[in-house]
Amino acid sequence: MDAKGNSALIERLVVVTALAVALGPLPVAGQAGAGRVTGHIAILEKDNKPSPDLGDAVVYLEGPGVGARAARLEMTISDKAFSPHVLVVPVGSTVAFPNHDPFNHNVFSVSDPNAFDLGLYGRGEGKSVTLKSPGLVRVFCNVHPRMAALVQVMATHHYGQPGADGMFTITGVEPGSYRLHVWHERAPAEVVKDVTVGPQGLADIQITLNARGFRVQPHKNKLGRDYPTNAGRERY
Repeated sequence: MDAKGNSALIERLVVVTALAVALGPLPVAGQAGAGRVTGHIAILEKDNKPSPDLGDAVVYLEGPGVGARAARLEMTISDKAFSPHVLVVPVGSTVAFPNHDPFNHNVFSVSDPNAFDLGLYGRGEGKSVTLKSPGLVRVFCNVHPRMAALVQVMATHHYGQPGADGMFTITGVEPGSYRLHVWHERAPAEVVKDVTVGPQGLADIQITLNARGFRVQPHKNKLGRDYPTNAGRERY
């Protein structure tokens, strides 16, 4: 190779070296900056019956990390029931309650600081509310006392819900120390556990909740009064 060729090769090597320094080392497979937290939830039931609603549990991590972006979500109304029964949303999100029934509903909550009253509205309408504070929001209908649902408003983006088999996965978890919370409406209290998440995440967490003493508690209407005595036999 002549002197001119040597000079061009040296120039290319200098450029490649400069780029490598500027960009830093290439990522190594399996060493991402965030991992997965996985595990299984079980619920102890009266008479050891199988749990019908494992998917209504909520799992979240309290610790480092920014909050999730607010979103627009729906909890639909059909056949005098809310769906899903438990909805998890980032703080600041807007939740719509579209009515698919051929009669009126009045969706409300008295859960401070996210209390709201959407008033009476009919089929094809979908009123909404923005939930600005983290916490549990109990949702009811002022017309139908058996209608009830829950919205968990999260200040963290590290949350999820298990499948029907109780298995859960939370993705994008940065390494660090966290407090793992597991909540279910039929358990008397959250299970809280300190965990450490490494670069590859954390696997095989086993959590057992106890719902053997659960009893459905009646609630008041939006005015704090009992529902009419014939409310359980309403025709619409």
